[in-house]
Amino acid sequence: MGRLPFDLEIEDISALADIINEKKLGEIRLQDDDIGAKIVIKGRPCPPPPPAMPMGAAPMMSAAPAAAQTEEAPAKEASVHESGNVVKSPIVGTYYSAPSPDKPPFVTVGSKVKKGDTLMIIESMKLMNEVQSEFDGTVKEIMAKNGEAVEYDQPIMIIG
Repeated sequence: MGRLPFDLEIEDISALADIINEKKLGEIRLQDDDIGAKIVIKGRPCPPPPPAMPMGAAPMMSAAPAAAQTEEAPAKEASVHESGNVVKSPIVGTYYSAPSPDKPPFVTVGSKVKKGDTLMIIESMKLMNEVQSEFDGTVKEIMAKNGEAVEYDQPIMIIG
């Protein structure tokens, strides 16, 4: 008789099951590559993970919709807000105007910005995503309040 793949008692398996439930894990896998044995203890099915959002991707996503908005419907935007380049939220999340509560905001109305300057942070799923300016100009209007929930493609500020 060969070597047993795992030397587990029922109490060990029960303890692993408790860990799965406490930590809300989908499963625990034990594998012994030497003999090709594998044990999988499954818990509740986990929802699929959200798509990854790299920190540098946020400005690129906001560039095309913002440019399209100003080119396709400038009259509509001008009637609601001052004319200029509209900066929109690239993701659903929480808008923060400053890097932390005790720091000054990245920009305020009247601030001069250059392409690449950080304008805000959108927090989504505990990830802080810095949104950078796609435009040179002056901040004419900020339409979101600090700590406010924002939707994807929601206009946040205007740079003229």
